[in-house]
Amino acid sequence: MTTSEPTWSLDREIVLTRVLDAPRERVFRAWTEADRLGAWFAPRDFRCTIRHADIRVGGTLRFDYVGANGVTYDNRITFLEIAPPAKLVFDHGADKDDDPDLFRVTITFDAQSNGKTVLTLRQLHPTKALRDAKIGFGAVEIGDTTLDNLAAYLAGDPAAS
Repeated sequence: MTTSEPTWSLDREIVLTRVLDAPRERVFRAWTEADRLGAWFAPRDFRCTIRHADIRVGGTLRFDYVGANGVTYDNRITFLEIAPPAKLVFDHGADKDDDPDLFRVTITFDAQSNGKTVLTLRQLHPTKALRDAKIGFGAVEIGDTTLDNLAAYLAGDPAAS
């Protein structure tokens, strides 16, 4: 997928939504400040090791997910849009050029009157077959555990205020 705006197709997307007990500014910072992101951004039983962080439009985040068994999965995010504190858009894939499995992520942060935030994460995969394979692999469940980590981080981090 190129950095140009993709054609959005429902049969190629995965959508995750979570209500978080934190104001959207805090939630947005948890996604856009490297030290905060590294503290929670991984599925259950994994940890995130950030190798390079240039969080700005056109910048990249290079990181590894390290499993409890020591297996490492390299990742790269390229930031396409950063609109604090409402929206974040990036391409996510393996840490290699021309990754055929690269997918577009759009995250919106909607403030609620009760101080909570509705986070909606939309992944757009290059093909329906790749999206179906990710779902079959457990992408929805894995994404949910990552958002569980975010909720726990926000609940336990008084410095995130």
